[in-house]
Amino acid sequence: MKVDSKTILFITGAFVSNVHWDDWKLYFENQGYQTLAPPWPNKQAPAEALRNRQPDAAIASNRLAGLVDYFGGIAASLPEKPILIGHSIGGLITQLLLQKNLGYAGIAIHSVPPQGIMTFKLSFLIAGWGPLGFFTPVNQSFMMSFRQWQYAFTNGLPIEVQKESYYKLAIPESKRIVRDTITSVAKVDFEKPHDPLLLISGTADHTIPDSLNYDNYRRYKSSGSITDYKKFAGRTHYVLGQQGWQQVAEYCLEWLHTLR
Repeated sequence: MKVDSKTILFITGAFVSNVHWDDWKLYFENQGYQTLAPPWPNKQAPAEALRNRQPDAAIASNRLAGLVDYFGGIAASLPEKPILIGHSIGGLITQLLLQKNLGYAGIAIHSVPPQGIMTFKLSFLIAGWGPLGFFTPVNQSFMMSFRQWQYAFTNGLPIEVQKESYYKLAIPESKRIVRDTITSVAKVDFEKPHDPLLLISGTADHTIPDSLNYDNYRRYKSSGSITDYKKFAGRTHYVLGQQGWQQVAEYCLEWLHTLR
């Protein structure tokens, strides 16, 4: 399938501000693409301001189905079908939008897996327990502590990077969104033909282990549809900002060029 779209819709993941994409937007704009990375509903404010609102009932009300409709509406409103590039839950949304035929191609980076794909790897369970918010009010948003950020996003990185990234990016999140990822709202029809999809994983990701991304990739059964997989060594869940992020972005660019 020929992919000639020059518009990229970046889809942010949970717990982080959409400014996480700023360097990626500039990188692809310098390659001739038009880009947009809209914030999630109820998150149209700087990270510090959103943290100061914690707990935030509006953020707590966000649901996965609403997010899929929100980003789907943005994609459908553009002059051409965009390339979809999502991180974490944004990667899951990318997969869901591709099966709705709303993108020319999709790149899911360290994607939260669709319904039915699980792992009992300890790091995954530890990273996910707090955000699920069991035994806490679901109408209150969840704010990741710095220690949780260190484990879930920036494990093994220099303390200066961990602190700077937390202050710049960390924001409250909806517990409902996290819980929705294990429901039928997150179901992907792996046998349905789809536009080209690349799944990217990192070997140092505590939140979404690379094995989980590989299982996600292997589920796709549609013959004739392009589904590719790439694993990067040493990449954490902070892959978009981690030192050497340009190598991941460059791989995405080269993969898009193979579709032309």
